[in-house]
Amino acid sequence: MIKSAFLLILLTFINCKSIEVENNFKSWNEYLGDKSRSHYSSLNQVNTKNVKGLKKIWEYKSGGVLNSKNTTQIQCSPIVIDTILYGTNPLTKLFAINAITGKKIWEFDHGENSGPGWWGVNRGLIYWDDREDGRIVYTSGSYIYAIDALTGKPEETFGENGRVDLRKNLGRPYKEMIVIANTPGVVYDNILIQGSRVHEGPGASPGHIRAYDLNTGKMIWRFNTIPHPGEYGYETWPKDAWKYMGGANSWAGITLDESTGIAYIPTGSASYDFWGGNRSGENLFANCLIALNAKNGDRIWHFQFIHHDLWDRDLPAPPNLVEINRNGNNIKAVTQVTKSGHLFVFDRLTGDPVYPIEEIPVKSSGLDGEKSWPTQPLPTHIPPFARQEFSKDLINDMFPTARAMLAWTPNQKDKILKKTVKEVWETLNSEGQFIPHSVKIRSVTFPGLDGGAEWGGAAYDPNNNWLYVNSNEMPWVSIAKKVNLSSDNGNKIKDYGKVIYNQQCSRCHGADLNGMSNIPGLKNLKNRYNAISLASTISKGKGGMMPMPQISKTQIDLLASYLLEDYDIKVDIASLHEIDPNFSPYSVNYFGRFMDENGYPAIKPPWGTLNAIDLNIGEIVWQVPLGEYDELTKLGFSKTGTENYGGPILTAGGLIFIGATNDEYFRAFDKITGEELWKSKLPAGGYATPITYELDGKQYIVIACGGGKMGTKSGDSYVAYSLN
Repeated sequence: MIKSAFLLILLTFINCKSIEVENNFKSWNEYLGDKSRSHYSSLNQVNTKNVKGLKKIWEYKSGGVLNSKNTTQIQCSPIVIDTILYGTNPLTKLFAINAITGKKIWEFDHGENSGPGWWGVNRGLIYWDDREDGRIVYTSGSYIYAIDALTGKPEETFGENGRVDLRKNLGRPYKEMIVIANTPGVVYDNILIQGSRVHEGPGASPGHIRAYDLNTGKMIWRFNTIPHPGEYGYETWPKDAWKYMGGANSWAGITLDESTGIAYIPTGSASYDFWGGNRSGENLFANCLIALNAKNGDRIWHFQFIHHDLWDRDLPAPPNLVEINRNGNNIKAVTQVTKSGHLFVFDRLTGDPVYPIEEIPVKSSGLDGEKSWPTQPLPTHIPPFARQEFSKDLINDMFPTARAMLAWTPNQKDKILKKTVKEVWETLNSEGQFIPHSVKIRSVTFPGLDGGAEWGGAAYDPNNNWLYVNSNEMPWVSIAKKVNLSSDNGNKIKDYGKVIYNQQCSRCHGADLNGMSNIPGLKNLKNRYNAISLASTISKGKGGMMPMPQISKTQIDLLASYLLEDYDIKVDIASLHEIDPNFSPYSVNYFGRFMDENGYPAIKPPWGTLNAIDLNIGEIVWQVPLGEYDELTKLGFSKTGTENYGGPILTAGGLIFIGATNDEYFRAFDKITGEELWKSKLPAGGYATPITYELDGKQYIVIACGGGKMGTKSGDSYVAYSLN
């Protein structure tokens, strides 16, 4: 709880007019609109009456599409400073263009190994006025860069030649860690507060929150998300867990209340995601919303959404600062959306729930060594904005005889099974949230690993206190596999290699080596690599593949032997029996999405939705499908919605703008009714949050069109719309 003296100071600030009320919301010089992450603009030139007149006025081709295999994408939500728009291309090169014409001004090439997949993703930028020319601060791979906003040149006084290495200052040898950042931090005065993304398998790096001096790049403070001795939460882990455990990182973005100096930071799961026998306890501050003093990093309050996470239920998006009029009381609150499709609402100062939350009993894990937490918190007043259980009555019956497909993308027709969707469903455990993993039966994760809310986050309307969030509803299927350790050489080399592959590589390259989404498979590597070259690639990375310095030479040798099908490689088996606190006796293998042979989700629609929630009463006002399959519409099936990635923005013109869908359309909705008013086909999927701004009396709406997700084509365009 907050110390009384600090609370008094905060209340004094709160009694003043808050920064979001003073903000006229006409610019877009902050990630997601402002530091409160409202996604809101007060512009109304484009409105519900004239939105059908929107036309594309320019398209900027940013470059960086690597090949024709749909491996690159853009998730960047750009910013506009004066007349310049700043963004990044598929290879995370930073660019500046004229925001009126779309003409290029300059480009900064970091020259680092950054490419397709999560290793090379950038979701947004920061502008900081250094009282000279200003600088653009952004992340790519393992580095934070500070770039002169006018020239595109690195700010040499920041870190080492204009960049800071995110692997450093985490309390472990930095050359052995994988740490990147795909989402911008937030600035308080001259302090940059930055989260990170880490590897999610055994041996992952810690996800501590760090703050840097924007002038020098020096670290000012660090909040340990895996507490050290004497720190709050240390007892929620095994002794000395901070020395070897990883994860509990904040990859989704950070929100700041400048009026109080409080930073609100969502975190993800501890590693290994799906088995936690070596991390008994609640595991603070994994899966938490943490309120920190932005100046010094001191904890003010926290709330944990998943105790001892076994389902990779990271908090997927930055929270929203909102105001609620409840029972005649005006409440300054912070909201958090989740992958399970829930909305939590807290008092900003105290962390007290605005709407009730209850701990519900959940089933215990049957895996050896695992001590799952007996209860989990769920809101009891605000209904979920995604369905919670894939029950029998929800089996997709559009094509009753269609065979089932377990795959990462709809294009993987080699994953079609002999059984129908209904027949496969009957073999699965699909009992709702918090199903423990099992070695005996395949389990359904629903609304999915990418289900519920995603990284695009929610938008807030300060005029009526409504929150708008897009959601996914896709079942995913998994099973746990027991590791069978033996000191025998021979064929056991293969078993060891497969275990390491499942724990370290399968989440990207698939349990069967066939790849997933936009990441290639690893079959037949023996035609392209030998033991030495493959071991080097595993250790150092290549192209869009991240390096894996966290695994030992013995593990690399075993992995190489498995992938090359060369079991004569000399491997020191005995070394695997040395005590390893990160060793997991289980791997959880995901088969991907549960679809029918046509690539449609195995569950009845809607498969993607856009939702409006009235925060004053805690109720869903409307829910509409987001996206459609034209071929299904022609067959007489109503709009189904599609999977969607990227968030919405709101305007005072009564509009919601959102891309996100895999049908590659950009849409506008009426924010009061949910009616779709306009759509435009994009050159590639708009899997990014759009922006809007006004220059020379004209309102512009811009979205990045990078495609590349869910097997859709890649692109490199930023497209701008305005009225004629």
